Amino acid sequence: MGQTFKILGTCAVLLLLHFGVSGCSADGELRPDEEAIAQEEARQLQIEAAAAAEAAAREEAERAARERQRLQEEAAIAEAATVGTAAYARKIEEMLGDPQNPLSTHVFYFAYDSSDISVADRDAISAHAEFLATHPEISLVIEGHADERGTREYNLALGERRAMTIDRLIKVQGAADSQIQLVSFGEERPVALGHDEQAWSLNRRVELLYSGY
Repeated sequence: MGQTFKILGTCAVLLLLHFGVSGCSADGELRPDEEAIAQEEARQLQIEAAAAAEAAAREEAERAARERQRLQEEAAIAEAATVGTAAYARKIEEMLGDPQNPLSTHVFYFAYDSSDISVADRDAISAHAEFLATHPEISLVIEGHADERGTREYNLALGERRAMTIDRLIKVQGAADSQIQLVSFGEERPVALGHDEQAWSLNRRVELLYSGY
């Protein structure tokens, strides 16, 4: 039995020695078949590396093309918006300047020491109110003015009362608070420089100035 185990052990060692060195020649170099396999593996690695580099280059080219397309689209949108804004501004200016349109009346005159709106002006003021209500992006400055008679402080207050009178009428008909700004210049900005009723009647006024289009 002991002899049998000894023979079996010797065979196992011989098998291990055989398989451990079967891939190499006596001097440790690869056998021809192993060298061919190594060369094929190296070639496959080169092919895979080349394919990966080609895929990366293709992905980068596609990314660059998408970025150029995005920039072109943004430029086109910006250009269209600019053109649209310019056309919109021209349309608004035409409306405000059309003599047949009540919006062309943007200066309203007042009696001496009064902030009452005349009956004749109410339709035009209502037109401005409707215009603002339907164009919430547009802003309005209401400027109040007075003639030279009276103190500076009194005329500033009078110009403010005149502006507020028109402001209330416009807002009650639909315009938003955020669209309107009030300012009074009192007697500081006359449009007529005379010292008689003809000049004073032109200076007792409220002006409507639009922006935001």
